[in-house]
Amino acid sequence: MASEKPGSIEQANESGFSSVEESLLSMENLDRSSPELWPEKCMSDFINSFSPPHCSTKPPYSKVFTPEDTSHLHQLSALSTAALIAKVKDLHDIAYQLGVEESKEMTRGKYLNLFNKPRKVI
Repeated sequence: MASEKPGSIEQANESGFSSVEESLLSMENLDRSSPELWPEKCMSDFINSFSPPHCSTKPPYSKVFTPEDTSHLHQLSALSTAALIAKVKDLHDIAYQLGVEESKEMTRGKYLNLFNKPRKVI
């Protein structure tokens, strides 16, 4: 008797669900082959962007040490571990102070409008 009432579950199953199933049906072909995500040209361009340029200039760390550089290296190698750590801390403090001074100068330049483009006078 429940199926005879309008709006019953059996009536919805017969009419509404079949049209919903048909509207959800997809005709797309799901090919399981692996797509080519990274084409060969893309990959070769990416790899070549990291390769060193073919020029004859030497990197700065490959220069020959001067006698002053060698002397400084010997002084640092003679330091104890605690003295070397203290030296590194001193260098860190100097770098921090330099950053603070640079920040002050940049702020000063900003207030003096040193970084604005000059206006063209016509």
